[in-house]
Amino acid sequence: MAITPPVTALTPSAAFERLLTIMNDLRENCPWDKKQTMESLRHLTIEETYELSDAILGGDMQEIKKELGDVMLHLVFYSRIASETKDFDVADVLNSICDKLINRHPHIYSDTEVNDEQDVKRNWEQIKLKEGNKSVLGGVPASLPALVKASRIQEKARGVGFDWDNKQQVWDKVEEELQEFKDEFDKADETQIDREKAESEFGDLMFSLINYARFININPEDALEKTNRKFIKRFQYLEAKAKEHGKDLHEMSLTEMDVFWNEAKKV
Repeated sequence: MAITPPVTALTPSAAFERLLTIMNDLRENCPWDKKQTMESLRHLTIEETYELSDAILGGDMQEIKKELGDVMLHLVFYSRIASETKDFDVADVLNSICDKLINRHPHIYSDTEVNDEQDVKRNWEQIKLKEGNKSVLGGVPASLPALVKASRIQEKARGVGFDWDNKQQVWDKVEEELQEFKDEFDKADETQIDREKAESEFGDLMFSLINYARFININPEDALEKTNRKFIKRFQYLEAKAKEHGKDLHEMSLTEMDVFWNEAKKV
């Protein structure tokens, strides 16, 4: 016998209740939903998060709305699974984040005074240490992609005052690391390169560039992803033009390819 679906809600609280009702219906009656565990949902959640990220970079508000719904469904799903083992439920999850936000914003909910966002960040990290974190960097997930992780590490170190004074100092460090990398890798002769050491110097160079990006308010992950998309668009234009002219990329010279590549820059 079919279940009558809950009607469209007109308020945020009613809409959330509607989602919870649907989640309960699915968990109790749908063969696929009944089988899911936190472990089986994990990779799907990661995928949904990346899809949300793509929508944000694309600036498509309707797509962002859709992807936010997918992510919210997963959060509700995890809470429902945990409620079945009586570990926690969605109310516990919501109260937990509310309590954390209240505790970490004493300039809003208490008498602490701040002058700017940097004061807020410093207070945030200090409060986390008081809550039991053994290190300021302890909250950086080990599985984060390296580029994102480098940004988070630097932001957290800055939160406790471990930072350069100005961007010129950071750029000087970039140039220093670039020279050290060139010394290890940019060899004019055929001397065997120490790959491990060159890799280490390249890592230092990237870390410094990410640090400089932070100083000039550029998100390095977003910047690199936009460059990736730009390259893909131009390369696909190159492929299409080559096909249009009856040519095979494998048989074209770099000079011939550059003609279409330069055209792609103007599209």
